[in-house]
Amino acid sequence: MNDLSATLDQATQNGDLLESSRRNIDLLLSGAASPVPAAAIAELAEAGEWQELNDRFFKTLAFGTGGLRGRTIGRVVTKVEQGVGGPNDRPEHPCAGTATMNFFNVSRAVRGMITYVKAHVGAGRKPRMVFAHDTRHFSRDFAEFCAKVCADLGCDAYLFDDARSTPQLSFAVRALNADAGVVLTASHNPSHDNGFKAYFNDGAQIVEPHASAIIKEVNAIMSERYDALPESEQGSVTILGADADREYMDKLKSLLMQPALLEGASTKVVFTSIHGTGGQITVPMLKELGFEVMTVPEQEVRDGRFPTVASPNPENAPALQMGVDLAEKEGAEIVIGTDPDSDRMGVVARDGKGVMRLLTGNQIGSLMAWYRAKAAFDIGWLNDATRARAIFVKTFVTTELQSAIAAKFGLGVVNTLTGFKYIASKLKKYEDAIPADKKGDYRSLDEDTTRKLRLEYSRFFLFGGEESYGYLGCDFVRDKDANGAAVMFAEVAAYAKSVGTTLPDLLDDIYSEFGYHEERGKAMVMEGADGAAKIQALAASYSNDPPTEVDGSAVERVRDFKTQDLFDEEGDELPKEGMLFVELADGRSFAVRPSGTEPKIKFYLFGKTDPGGELADAKARVATGLDNLWSAIEADALKRSQA
Repeated sequence: MNDLSATLDQATQNGDLLESSRRNIDLLLSGAASPVPAAAIAELAEAGEWQELNDRFFKTLAFGTGGLRGRTIGRVVTKVEQGVGGPNDRPEHPCAGTATMNFFNVSRAVRGMITYVKAHVGAGRKPRMVFAHDTRHFSRDFAEFCAKVCADLGCDAYLFDDARSTPQLSFAVRALNADAGVVLTASHNPSHDNGFKAYFNDGAQIVEPHASAIIKEVNAIMSERYDALPESEQGSVTILGADADREYMDKLKSLLMQPALLEGASTKVVFTSIHGTGGQITVPMLKELGFEVMTVPEQEVRDGRFPTVASPNPENAPALQMGVDLAEKEGAEIVIGTDPDSDRMGVVARDGKGVMRLLTGNQIGSLMAWYRAKAAFDIGWLNDATRARAIFVKTFVTTELQSAIAAKFGLGVVNTLTGFKYIASKLKKYEDAIPADKKGDYRSLDEDTTRKLRLEYSRFFLFGGEESYGYLGCDFVRDKDANGAAVMFAEVAAYAKSVGTTLPDLLDDIYSEFGYHEERGKAMVMEGADGAAKIQALAASYSNDPPTEVDGSAVERVRDFKTQDLFDEEGDELPKEGMLFVELADGRSFAVRPSGTEPKIKFYLFGKTDPGGELADAKARVATGLDNLWSAIEADALKRSQA
């Protein structure tokens, strides 16, 4: 160890190893419960892999408001980490590091949550926590570890028997009246990543005031090791399985507004989970609803390598290509794909000319928003007296087409910051506004009853979503739900078929009525320690020096969500976030923000036309305008990053 310390000290003096990396290496060495990290560090140092050590140790993986996310397999895998290997060709051990996902950081995270939950619950009963995981490398290992720590420290743990989706974890927290929950997932990130996603007792990701308090507890823990309580004070571990699935599926059926549309629909659907959890619920659900469902055999296999795709992200056309190929072979009308933890859903749909068209998250969400608004009046959920209490909730970077739809139907719209936790916090607000003597045990009530309560005393959430392929049409789940989205979208497909059209053609009808809207998502990827600093510097440059003109159009309005005091449509103050929203005089707009989960800075571009005129012309004009806008933004961003 003395030789290793001398080597590390010399590398720091030479400028090869960051001072923060040197400090964090000592932190991990003193707090690890296994000899593997020390051996891995020594191996990397001996090989002169200083960039790898800096990427692993330049910071301590901070527990943010959503939890943790980072690499669990390094760019350089040491021999000691590889060991005898694990399932699906993964290493035996996660990569050592304070900036990576491993037992050191998972232990800190779950113990910090336990400390806060115990204080919140108080004496009198053992806290209850639910744990789920996706199909990623080490997800099961981390989930089992968390459940054991939970029980060792005096809490009752509920652990799913196998991989399950993130929204099902949210549902289970509410259904079990648990005090918190965790899903081990990195959503659609690359296969080398994993994460720890934290939920509170309402089934939503943690927000203030709980977030800061939990973060404080987690960040105060600097060791993987802990002492279990005496056996008499420990909690239990309960395994959740088929019964929990059935309860969730039965509730999802309440999302259907006009179930008769699905009777005899005989729609062929291709589904792919992209090696993730989606097939557990979505496939049997669609079959129960009467759809002919085919799955992509090669992608049914739960495999954290995601071997058939470059990225397990259903918003990317290549991830759905095998599904499209099967749809062409079998004459299917729709391809539905979900990401590894099944909270995001992508769709390819056949148009009237027989061409399979990839839909964006904004388009998928707008189809569901329009249909649910129309159907709500058709079946009597809403009328002139109640429409003002019904609401869409979306993020600022989600298409304004949904706002136009809401306005036409006389519904409200609330915009939130990016992240479904902010949509979920609105659902909690609406639930809490119902008088206690009226709602009783709210979670046990059927959806018809809760809708009537919300319409009378609060706001009725009809639909919500975000451009990044996340959707929700209920409040018994408090996160984006691809399983529920598949049910809602299936009904839209059945409606389109009932009126003799296709989903892409129905979307064009909506554009003709409300104006053509198009959005583009762009990003600049900057990985590692150097990349993180570049992202922050670039983001800061927009706040310090916002643009005044872009692509020949004057900037009409700039909203800096980090420095300005901004409020949503209900008068609630928005938390500070590093996002800048720029509106141009010609009607185009764009937003820029660092990703909270990936090493990239994101750009969101918006263009639109008024209703009327030829739709083909409108599409061409908007597309050209967005092409030019991105060229100008990209050139400016490169200048800013080099300044």
